[in-house]
Amino acid sequence: MIDPTALKLGPFDIRWYALCIITGVMLAVYLAMKEAPRKKINPDSVLDFILLAFPIAILGARFYYVIFEWSYYKNHLPEVFAIWNGGIAIYGGLIAGALVLYFFTRHQLIDTVDFLDIAAPGVLIAQSLGRWGNFFNQEAFGKSVQHLNYLPEAIRNQMYIDGAYRTPTFLYESLWNLLGFIIIISLRHKPKLLKKGEPSLFYLVWYGCGRFVIEGMRTDSLMLAGLRVSQWLSALLVIVGLGLWIYRRRHFDIPFYLKNVNK
Repeated sequence: MIDPTALKLGPFDIRWYALCIITGVMLAVYLAMKEAPRKKINPDSVLDFILLAFPIAILGARFYYVIFEWSYYKNHLPEVFAIWNGGIAIYGGLIAGALVLYFFTRHQLIDTVDFLDIAAPGVLIAQSLGRWGNFFNQEAFGKSVQHLNYLPEAIRNQMYIDGAYRTPTFLYESLWNLLGFIIIISLRHKPKLLKKGEPSLFYLVWYGCGRFVIEGMRTDSLMLAGLRVSQWLSALLVIVGLGLWIYRRRHFDIPFYLKNVNK
């Protein structure tokens, strides 16, 4: 078993989970800054955005988790903010981050759709790397299996949890997101294949489809009324993404609420 703590700095523990998330965010910011000039966006705007959005997204991820585990936290209120004990949900972070992005771009007079398009590939690769934090924490896994002989020994050993090998759903989602990242990067500069706004819509559909399937394999999902919350949200992403994509192609336009505020 790998120690989830990467290093100690005095009284502080630096966990592999945090390093995976921070590495993913840094890579996402770098990629967005490199792409920004193509959309006539100042790369510094990407830095301004992430400095605002990242802490809010972390809070969103935490509160999302707390809301759906309220039966526990209502009796342990001091632990609501104890994020170091674990308990964040990516969908909460995505929702919070998307809201910040919308209002940030409107306030800065930046084309919201263009900003979404330069951010989408980075979000996928950040999520791909971030899932390895679940690997180090031995979480986000599926049901028990007899063996994992198709995986390297280091992963097999880490997936031996509570006396059994567990389905490495973290790995499936990481690879799915990596594949989606490669596809977007390969196609986003080919307007005949992906028009303005469609890299973002591709993200919604791709991530939604993968998450819906993989979430169904997990044994530690957040539940609501007996259903997996993330599967409902994933289905919604796919429906919204496909609906907007069809609208975009039929009307050769983007919805009015996402249009460039400068025009």
